Order: sequence, then C-alpha cells, then structure tokens
Amino acid sequence: MSDREDLKAKIDGLSETAATFVARIVDSLSSPPSATTREPKTWISGRPEWVEYFGLALSVHHRTTIDPLGLTGFELTFSNACESVGWNVERVESTTHRFSDLTVADNEGGSRRLSLKSTAAQRLSEKTVHISKLTEAAWIQDVRSSRQRRSRTLELFQEYRNAVDAIVMLRAFRQRNKIPERYQLVEIPSTIFQSLQDSTMSEFDSDAPVISCSFRGHQDVARVALDRSDAKITVRRISLDVCSVHAEWKLSPSPPPSEN
Repeated sequence: MSDREDLKAKIDGLSETAATFVARIVDSLSSPPSATTREPKTWISGRPEWVEYFGLALSVHHRTTIDPLGLTGFELTFSNACESVGWNVERVESTTHRFSDLTVADNEGGSRRLSLKSTAAQRLSEKTVHISKLTEAAWIQDVRSSRQRRSRTLELFQEYRNAVDAIVMLRAFRQRNKIPERYQLVEIPSTIFQSLQDSTMSEFDSDAPVISCSFRGHQDVARVALDRSDAKITVRRISLDVCSVHAEWKLSPSPPPSEN
C-alpha cells in the first residue's frame, strides 16, 4: 500500500471532528511558504526536498498559531527534515556535551556537530546576526583580573570549537503580534572564534569586555561580549558575509482563520 493509500484509509476511519482537523492541516500543506536559496548551494540548500519539508512544517505550525517557531520546535523540525532526506541525526545529551545539540551525518560520509539557536527578536538586521546567549559562563562574575578573564575566555572557546563545527540559527522576521513574514536559516562557522587566541591582555581590562573577531581576512566580523550581569557569553554583530544562508521562507503575514 502506498503512502497516499495508507493515508486515505486512515482518514476514512476518523471522526468528523478529526477529519475537520486533518482538512485544516492539509489545507496548510497545499499553500506552503515560498522558499528561496542562494548560490552557491550549501549542504542543506543542495537538497530541495529538505527545504520543502522544512517549509511545510512552518506552514503547519502557523495554521494554528501566530507565535514564531521556537527553539524546541526548531530542533525537532530540523531533525525531522534531516531524517526525511535519509541523513542520520544523533541528538546530544546536554549532561555529557556542553555546547553541541546534535550531530548530522549525510549520505556521503560527512558529519557535522551543530549548535541550534533561534530568534524572533524585533527589528532583526539584514546584515548581521546576534546570539543573545552562546553559552552560560558562571565564572564571569567571579574573575577579577584581565589575566584571569583572558585565560578563562580562551579556554572556553577552545572547548567550544572542539565540540561544535557550526551554529545553525533560525531567524523569524516579524512585526509585533503578527505571523512572521519570513524565516531565514543561517549557519555560522565556529572558526570565527579562532582569532580570540590572538587577543591582547588589555582587551580584557574591563569587567565586561567586548572582543572583536577577524576571519578569513575580514576584520570585525563578530564581537564576543562577556555579560557579567547574566553570566553568559553574547555574540554581537556577526557579519552575514562570513555565514551561509541556507534558505529563506516567505509566509503570509495574515493570522490563521479562527475556529468556528
């Protein structure tokens, strides 16, 4: 029995209420958001069926809510999209791996250790990316000297780069209380933090230093900030020029129809 035949048989056995619910989901699938990708193709955009699957998931999500797809939903949808094209996804236990969320192995022997992030902040930039919390760092509130701050920072980012190949972020562009108009899937290489190893002691004199990163000949491609008040690492003004934009999905800004 084909998937279509199996689905039809299951629908025929549903109650009227369940059939109405399924009809609404099917309606959302019949008008998915329009997807665009850029050249050159990435490991994700090179698989159109992955992009289509993710767009369909966004469409179903917004059939019932105006809320942006949050981090938990993004992690599940991202994993499901990978599995839909035959990639192996290994979810990482946070108790044993501090920084990465999952490892994706494709059909050609490639493997990527990823940290997943999402944002739906107001007035997202078209040119830069902001990570409000890369990771927690309780020691920020305890260290008192620039030498200690530099040493602990370099140690943390060495561990981070050893554990994470890239950060994949889902960005929801929206107006307040509206369905997002557009989603953008961006990949940030963890190697943008490599230049921190060349930072000077004086750059850590402040209790809350902000360190500029260089990458592949580009200066100031990101700014790593030690947030002392919240004991976390923030990364500001990451240039999209050093990132990969996997895909974008444009949605209708109108809210879903209300229940009768």
